[in-house]
Amino acid sequence: MAVVAVVVAMALASCSTAKVNSPSEGIASDSTRLVADGKLADAFERARADGRQSVAIPALSVEIPTEGSVAAIVARDTLLVGTTGDYRPLSFCESDGSYWGFDIDVAREIAAELGVHTKFVATSWPTLSVDVVAAPPAFDLAMGGITITDARCATMLMSEGYLANGKTILCRAAEADRYRALPDIDKPEVRVMVNPGGLNEKFAREHLSHATIIVHTQNEEIPSLVAEGEADVMITEITEAPYYVATDTRLAAPLIDEPFTRGQIGALMRPGQDDLLQLVNAVIGRMKADGSLRLLHERYHLRYAY
Repeated sequence: MAVVAVVVAMALASCSTAKVNSPSEGIASDSTRLVADGKLADAFERARADGRQSVAIPALSVEIPTEGSVAAIVARDTLLVGTTGDYRPLSFCESDGSYWGFDIDVAREIAAELGVHTKFVATSWPTLSVDVVAAPPAFDLAMGGITITDARCATMLMSEGYLANGKTILCRAAEADRYRALPDIDKPEVRVMVNPGGLNEKFAREHLSHATIIVHTQNEEIPSLVAEGEADVMITEITEAPYYVATDTRLAAPLIDEPFTRGQIGALMRPGQDDLLQLVNAVIGRMKADGSLRLLHERYHLRYAY
């Protein structure tokens, strides 16, 4: 099947502008400026007392200003992460308020590098962009299946990609042979269900002009509704579809190996947080280099593309 659109080139994987220094450049040799693991708060305090403007984190090969987003997070002792909590297996909020998922674990890894706690703040797909740039800020960054797009990069900051994604479908297993290509879905008798305000709805409205589009508020409920016959197809991602196929035998993802689009998922930040962007990119780079990102993919049965 021909790919309808390529969201971002896999080789580029990011619209980040902050520069991450290589291990051999940019880190000062003065050992009093270097940060020991888990001691970033102490390093910021010493740097300010000495009149210095930055501290270096050798494990990540980055230098962080003593005033900025990262310093504020460290002073607060908590990384605030906006997430929708409706996107298994990337970000999901249980009834008791606990969060789990691939992106949730990546967020906790970022917090661990800062030596701070993690707090997850509820957002939604329709309000995501507004919430990211809200004043006063509701959270430090947003994570949880957020695709890197030119539109988001034009007004906000996005990290390097840490998970490959692409549009695909969920349908009833008994009807999997019915859907071989996009034209098989784009028919008036096919009921396509999407969550509101995100890229799934955008894709459906741009590419399915004949199908009957149904908008359902709760993204996590749509797979079950498809299985129960309330809709025929769900527009989803190759990151989400395998989870539901594995956990509900009534469902299938017949086009999982031929996604309609290809892109990557990253962390979303408001403009001006270049120091936080640099640190997040450095953590992602370290996770790719040391194999921990691959292990995290395997834990959640996701496809590793790096």
